Amino acid sequence: MTPLTRLPHATSRFISQTAGRPPSLPFGYFAVSRQSWRTWANIINGREIGVSKWRKQKYSTARLHTTSIQMSDTNFASGEVSVPVPGPSAAAKPGPEPAPVPALPPLTPAQFRVYNRLAEQMEYFHDHFRKSWNTLYHACESGRRPAGMSLKQFIDEGLHLCTYLTAHHNIEETHLYPILGRKMPAFRSSAPGPPPPSRLFKGVGAQGKRGKEANELLRQHEAIHEGMDVFEAYLRECRGRERELELGVLKEKMDTWGEVLLKHLDQEVRDLSAETMRMYYTLEEMRAIPI
Repeated sequence: MTPLTRLPHATSRFISQTAGRPPSLPFGYFAVSRQSWRTWANIINGREIGVSKWRKQKYSTARLHTTSIQMSDTNFASGEVSVPVPGPSAAAKPGPEPAPVPALPPLTPAQFRVYNRLAEQMEYFHDHFRKSWNTLYHACESGRRPAGMSLKQFIDEGLHLCTYLTAHHNIEETHLYPILGRKMPAFRSSAPGPPPPSRLFKGVGAQGKRGKEANELLRQHEAIHEGMDVFEAYLRECRGRERELELGVLKEKMDTWGEVLLKHLDQEVRDLSAETMRMYYTLEEMRAIPI
């Protein structure tokens, strides 16, 4: 057996420290110096020291793959590996930064009222929808109808929410969105032709599925009405005494479209806020919007 003194000092120290047990360093994916590579390969093959049969069998099939990690004899013995960080390539060089958008001057109170007019009008209706939704949903969560509200009144509250919300979306898609979509991408749809037929006059969900050409607000409308159709059908069955109203079942049907409804009510008002509208319209143009 070749004595350990013939090995490089660092490698000899490493072998002495790990004698009788497998090395603690993983050796699947690093490269060593040429001398250490040769020595370590000899160690694995049992040529430099007396390696027991089970260690030789275990490590003789190990694969050493060369990577960008460089390890010296000293680092190999101590377990420290230095990984060079590649410099930025020519393709990764960032281009020139875009010029910052100049800040708009603050609005006077009168200007703010003009620019915020549509948001205030929209919030008026949306607040009513939220209150109606919360009345129904809180009753479903608690398992009790509001005090003083009969079963018929409770069912009618839900049906009225469906009717008013359908009419509201019909007006938006027929009159408001086409006007705003001329300048504002948030209200624009790339679908050619006039708006689709109204749900109000052809039944709930008559507008059908929307494709990718619809903006996010229109896709939210579609998601709302998909859930609301099932919700309304259930309430109509209860109203006609075809089945008994169960608040737990009603809650399950509200959960399918409640999140997108509340998100839509907030997002639409933000998209109509004064700070947003002033980016697309002058004061004169805002006053001319026939809504």
